[in-house]
Amino acid sequence: MIKFLRLLLFPFSIVYGLIILIRNKFYDWGIFKSTVFDLPVICIGNLVVGGSGKTPLTEYLVRLLEGNKIAILSRGYGRKTKGFILADDLATAETIGDEPMQYYQKFKNITVAVCEDRVKGINELKANHDIILLDDAYQHRAVKPGFSILLFEYEKLKHWQFLLPAGNLREQFANYDRANAVLITKTPLPLNMMDQIAVRRKIDTRIDQRVSFSGIKYGELVHLITKEVKAAIEDETIFLLTGIANPKPLAAHLAQFSSTIQSFEYPDHYKFSRENINDLIKAFNNHPAKKKIIITTEKDSQRLLGNNLKDLLLNLPIYFMPIEIELAPKDKFTFDKNILDYVASTKRIN
Repeated sequence: MIKFLRLLLFPFSIVYGLIILIRNKFYDWGIFKSTVFDLPVICIGNLVVGGSGKTPLTEYLVRLLEGNKIAILSRGYGRKTKGFILADDLATAETIGDEPMQYYQKFKNITVAVCEDRVKGINELKANHDIILLDDAYQHRAVKPGFSILLFEYEKLKHWQFLLPAGNLREQFANYDRANAVLITKTPLPLNMMDQIAVRRKIDTRIDQRVSFSGIKYGELVHLITKEVKAAIEDETIFLLTGIANPKPLAAHLAQFSSTIQSFEYPDHYKFSRENINDLIKAFNNHPAKKKIIITTEKDSQRLLGNNLKDLLLNLPIYFMPIEIELAPKDKFTFDKNILDYVASTKRIN
């Protein structure tokens, strides 16, 4: 059925591909303007629709660049607002988006802002910051970043990709050549040499491009309401609530600790309703297991903390699981150094 749908949509992918090709050429030829800024601007993005690990990489860069005045600028996908907004203590996932809200909650020493017009957003931020991190902006060519990091999910890279709408590619695969660094995410580390070679053959990078591999490092569970840390899962029945692009790696990780997982899966950035949560609570309460727990992702947790849902979850054992990017040991030094060298060579002298 899926193959038939792809075949049906393939002509639209050709039209879409031509439009994207012409648009990119217009930027390459200078017909469309790309704005260059006089401070380090690092773009994090991907070619494929859906989660490839941009959020944990952005957090990794915040930690790597600690000591600088950092601003994260995001579009704020899924927010109900428009224009430039600085995150503050009144911000919610509805006003700035779930990922920016996660950044704001986690890092109190940086600025988090959202703006669909990245040029305008950078102009608002540049005077008071040393570095701008552009979250999910590889296709936003109105800005010419000084350093672009392109992410590919390991499993998806192994298969042939089609352009939208027949597939998930936002633009032609060959456009990875705009990136200064390519990071393969969600890799089963350590990766053997033959698999590394197979990946590198798909990405014919220039000499100055570096291909690095990374996996996922799972943190300890944190209670949604109390923020209490739970050290271990003790063979509890897990009710897994997700609204992310690819929940399979998380489910596979949790399967190591529980023989029973009931999944409640929704689309990426899904806005949970009270009905959704009541269905989850009903299933949880009706399950005969004596030891049971509800687990969600850190990104999803931001959308569960709204007042219309939070009151339903107050007395439940519901936890979110933070994740981090973990670079392969042989790649970490070069990956970090390339970024630090770029920042050092571009940073303004005050």
